[in-house]
Amino acid sequence: MEKRYAVGIDLGTSNSALALAPAEPEGRAEILPIAQLFSFQTVGELDMLPSVLYLPLENEVSSAAVSLPWEGEPLRSGLVGQFAREQGTRMPDRMVASAKSWLCNPHVNPEEPVLPWNSDLQAGQKVSPFHASVRYLRHLRQAFERALEQRGELHGTEAGEIVVTVPASFDDVARALTHRAAQAAGWGEVTLLEEQQAAFYYWIAQSQGKWRDQVRPGDLVLICDVGGGTADFSLVAVSGQAGVLQLERVSVGDHILLGGDNMDLALAYAVRAELEGGGEKLDNWQFLSLIHSCRVGKETLFADPGLTAYPISVPSRSASLFAGTVSTSLRRDTLEAVALNGFFPRTGITEHPARRRHLGLKEFGLDYAADPALSKHLAFFLARSFKNTQASDTLSGLVAKQVREVEGVQFISPTAILFNGGVFKAGPLRERILELLSVWSGGEAVVELPESDFDLAVAKGAAVYARTRLMGEGIRIKAGTARSYYIGLESSMPAVPGMMPPLKAVCVVPQGMEEGSEESLPGRDFGLITGELVEFRFFSSTVRAGDRVGDLVDAEEDLEETASLQVALPPLEGREGTMIPVTLHSVVTALGTLELWMRHEPSGRQWKLEFNVRGQ
Repeated sequence: MEKRYAVGIDLGTSNSALALAPAEPEGRAEILPIAQLFSFQTVGELDMLPSVLYLPLENEVSSAAVSLPWEGEPLRSGLVGQFAREQGTRMPDRMVASAKSWLCNPHVNPEEPVLPWNSDLQAGQKVSPFHASVRYLRHLRQAFERALEQRGELHGTEAGEIVVTVPASFDDVARALTHRAAQAAGWGEVTLLEEQQAAFYYWIAQSQGKWRDQVRPGDLVLICDVGGGTADFSLVAVSGQAGVLQLERVSVGDHILLGGDNMDLALAYAVRAELEGGGEKLDNWQFLSLIHSCRVGKETLFADPGLTAYPISVPSRSASLFAGTVSTSLRRDTLEAVALNGFFPRTGITEHPARRRHLGLKEFGLDYAADPALSKHLAFFLARSFKNTQASDTLSGLVAKQVREVEGVQFISPTAILFNGGVFKAGPLRERILELLSVWSGGEAVVELPESDFDLAVAKGAAVYARTRLMGEGIRIKAGTARSYYIGLESSMPAVPGMMPPLKAVCVVPQGMEEGSEESLPGRDFGLITGELVEFRFFSSTVRAGDRVGDLVDAEEDLEETASLQVALPPLEGREGTMIPVTLHSVVTALGTLELWMRHEPSGRQWKLEFNVRGQ
């Protein structure tokens, strides 16, 4: 079937969104409304779908008076969206949140039912991070199909070029899981795109060609993306060839579990401390209400510099309307002390995030950032980006003019910045980042690229990119894989009592390997055992841009283990349990997923390994 639609899906940690772009060069991407429950009696539409799954009580299911405008999951299997978040704040033991961050948790099998985390629910009542992601994506698909139906269109997802965004910091395990979740949700074959690139594509599209007047060859654009629950950074270099501007993504940061939700929580703790100092006590339910009020107060105060305080009334669950209601306010000085100076303090480029001291025992769960100072995380990213680009002659040439050094710390100084994420709707937070970047670079001004849509740019940009793929024309950011990937290799050495052979890692995918390409390890055979259980270990790195296919490195050297796989590969006839020589071939598919093939040339047999297993 001919594809007629360009669809962008922002599968966010806190909120998701859906955009549609017409198949014409100048058409603007639009956000599609998403129907969702507002209560057990009402249904409404919003531009965003809160990425929350609420597992209702049986009496809540039986009392529900409405349903969504499509046939879908039964209510007892959970509800998604606005009302799910509201109910979940009242009963957090039944709320599934941050499923996206659990997909990239290296210590958990994302297909095991572990959410809600630390809940008292029985194992059979919980869901996996993968299942929750499928639920969000299925809800978005049903909203998309309803939007087409309302326009008189009868075609489904097969008529669309579908792009789903993922953080640039996602490793291939999390990328593969997202791809599979989209397929399980009924979207078919989708293409993956980094969220930060999507935001940049939207900025280009909305400029209507004027973006070429705002950046020039030699510029380095920092994409600073801070949403509700996560923070991500990327650097894009601008170069020119024959008078044509070219864009290349040169570095990505870690997936940092730190964002606007942390600010709301910190503000709520500060206001509660003031109340308790005056003799007021809040129960857990009231504290959840206070968090919501602090979020609204934060947004209101940042939007109106003339306000000195935002009034807050915290109700109780008493039958009386006014009984137990606590009145207070979020003052501007508290907002600036906590949200501005607490999360964006004036720190130096040499100050990097504090590392949490690891005790013998720690509470298991998501690896939240130990240091709330986003300014320190940004400084660390710029310093580590220098290290990564210097490993590659090509990348080092792109950033050479913007390398700086302060007190022995070398870093990359961007010339422009594109803000993304709901946090940056607050002007004072953008101003603080601009101030920091200027100070770090010795007073050089950093240009803020204008006209971003902080909440919806990723979905719209994904739709723009989908249209580029559909039509075969439009500006493209040269990117490829954000990481280098490696497979563990046991060293061949004589046995030594009490000593394990050192683990080496061979590079199978270099950083920047583009979609739709294949690499082979030249002139080398590796020993593969088939027919019995063996283990494969996979590693990755975001700071070894210079490694090429076949390079051998120590597994402890700037590498992090991303996955492991125990499998008995189908054997060659008569060769069970014996070592056979194979060559390695890596493929980055056109859809953005990674495959590793091991080929036995004499027989023509080959085996495929995918970087899609975690926690097993």
